[in-house]
Order: sequence, then structure tokens, then C-alpha cells
Amino acid sequence: MKQYQTVEELMDSCVQYFEQQSYSPLRIDRYKLLWKSKLIPFMVQKSFLYYDPSVGEEYICSNIAGSIVTPHERDIIRSVNVLTEFQEKGTISKRHCTPIKRELSGQIGLLMDKFLLYLESLRRNRITISGHRIYLSRFLFYLDSKQVYAIEEVKEEYILSFVSTQTNNQTCIVSTIRFFFRFLYEERIIQFDLSAVLQHYKWVKREKLPSVYTANEVFQIESSIHRENATGKRNYAMTLLASRLGLRASDIAHLTFGNIDWENSTITLSQFKTGKKIELPLLVEVGEAIIDYLKYGRKRSESPRIFLYTRAPFTAMTNAAVAGTLGRTVDASGVGTDGRKHGGHAMRHSLASRFLENEESIPVISEALGHQSTATTMSYLRIDVESLRKCALNVPLVDTSFYEQEGGAFYE
Repeated sequence: MKQYQTVEELMDSCVQYFEQQSYSPLRIDRYKLLWKSKLIPFMVQKSFLYYDPSVGEEYICSNIAGSIVTPHERDIIRSVNVLTEFQEKGTISKRHCTPIKRELSGQIGLLMDKFLLYLESLRRNRITISGHRIYLSRFLFYLDSKQVYAIEEVKEEYILSFVSTQTNNQTCIVSTIRFFFRFLYEERIIQFDLSAVLQHYKWVKREKLPSVYTANEVFQIESSIHRENATGKRNYAMTLLASRLGLRASDIAHLTFGNIDWENSTITLSQFKTGKKIELPLLVEVGEAIIDYLKYGRKRSESPRIFLYTRAPFTAMTNAAVAGTLGRTVDASGVGTDGRKHGGHAMRHSLASRFLENEESIPVISEALGHQSTATTMSYLRIDVESLRKCALNVPLVDTSFYEQEGGAFYE
């Protein structure tokens, strides 16, 4: 793009891009209003003839101060950044959440950073190192709460106490802490190998019952979706794929036009999680919901994936976005979720529950859900209450003489 443009020229080009990318008129008007009411008066006051990134930075620094930014100020910052990005790249990227920076401060934090650099030298995967950083930052926060600021002050009871307070990813946390202290010992930074504290550490993994919803609750969830707009049509189709066919959020996100055989009414795909290929019937209700979305809701896009964001630039939805949408759909339906999960997996579990109620065999359920082994499907037997009742044995009656011992008195 041209670097020396008046702000009016840049705005006109940017608006044309918005229109080509099918941004909503309301959103375009919002950007134009912020530019004309905020940025242009600033440039006139400063006698800036041309716009460039430094102008945008100066405007933000001069007019938005403080650590707390209001939603209106976020809109202003976004409007300025949009102009800058369009001038530099000729395109505008979708909004992205800023990842949380987990700073490892203090003497112990510096040693943790040294440990992470050591892992990089071993060519460990970036995601693996990121996971270690998360668990170490939790441990550092715990030590700070105990006013432990030097590695020499770390005792065995602190390590065991921290691990015992962690309810999620406990296996990974133990592995990270153990690896960290072994590194410190081998580098002669500490005198005693504190990793040995966790060498035989054991925790009880509690079995969790799958969260399920009754047929009436699932119907209420499906019926609660308003299908008057593009978002509703999309969300309804995604919800039916989860509730009627048991697809995971990842498989819904990666569903393409090539996966659907309209002539034979089937959906064939390789599962994102397991890689196992499955073929499912394209139920009438599901097929109609997808067609309704494709004809009246989906924006024009070259993406082979079916489900897109409903905000420009209309890229394919991610696994997390689909999962979040399904969860919000259940929340908004009015169905009680206390003590139950309410995402796509809950719909999958609920479908398995319906299969069990209809007395389908385990191999049939396993095939329908795309499990790699029937052993995975067996876990659903715990939610089949009616079948479990049939397995219950009658408790034999105890003769009254058992209670009347010791000379006729009640035996205690």
C-alpha cells in the first residue's frame, strides 16, 4: 500500500476492503464514525497531512491512558490499528486474544527460566515447554504466597503441599516439578535432590461420570436456538451434528463439503482426535439444517470448511470456537447444568445414553461414536441406570433370631 496517503484516501480504501469482505454496514459505519470524530480532528490539530503508523501510535498514547481500558476505548484503538494494518499489509486480520504472559520473576523465577532454556537446547517441542512454563508459574505463585523467595528455602513440605492442591493436570505438574528439581541438583544449584520427594508420589484418580442430558432436555436445547439470522442457522446445524450424530467439536470444525455425500445421505470423515474413519447417516433434520445455513447464512468464502465465523473476514471456525458456541447454546437454553458439563462432549454422551436406553449393543454404539476400542464405550455403562438396576441382587432377609441373642435381649 501507499505509505504517503491522506487519512481520507486511506479511509476510502479501507471501506472498500470492508465491503469486499462483507463487513456489516453497522460495523463499517462504526469505524467511519470513530475515524472522523477522533482521528481526523487529532491530525488537523497536529497539522499532520499524511497518515502513517507513527501518527496512530501518537494518537493512542496521547488520548488513551491508564491501565484500565474501557470498551469504547478498545474500539478506538481497534479503529486506529485497522488503518495501520491496512496501510502496511493491504489486509486486515481477524481479532486475536492476547495470550497471557507468565513472567517468572525473582531468584526462583530466574532458575525456572534457565530450566526452560535447557529444555530448548534439548529441542523440546514449543508446546511442551509452554506447558512446563504454566505449571512452574503456578508453583512460583504458590511459593510467593508462602513467602518463599529463595531456592534454598524450598522444603519438601512445600512441594507436597503444592501438588496436593492441584486438581487438574496433576500428572503433568508432578512431572514438571520433578524434572525441574532434578535439573537443579544435576547443575549443582541445590545440594539435595528434591525430585526424589515425588519419586513415589501417588494420587487417586477418581472416575468421573459422563455428563448426560435427557431426551427432553436435548430437545429443549435444540429448540431454544433462534434461526432467524446467520449465527442462529449455523449454531443450530452445529448443535444437531453434536446431539444427533455425536460428532466432537473438532470434527464439526473440520467438516468440509467433501465429507458430505448428498446423494447417498451420508457423512464420511476421519476423526480429528483419533484419525479413525467413520461413516454416519445424514439424518433428514441434520441435512436440512446444514442446507438452511449454506443457502441463507454462510458468507461467500473459498474455504472448504462448512462452518465459518459470522464476522468478517469469515474464516473457518476453530475447534475451541465450536466448543465454546455449543457450551453457550446449552447455557442459553434454560436447561439446568448444575453438576454437569455442558459442551459438545455432553451432547455426545447424551446420545450414547439414548443408545443404551434403546438397548443397542456395545459394538454398535462403539461404531456409531467412532471409538477405537469397545473398552472406551464400556465406560458409558455406568450411566445406564435402568440396566444397572436389573443387575442388582435381592438382599436376603435376616432371621429375627439373629437380633435376639444374649438371652432374648436385642444384640448390640
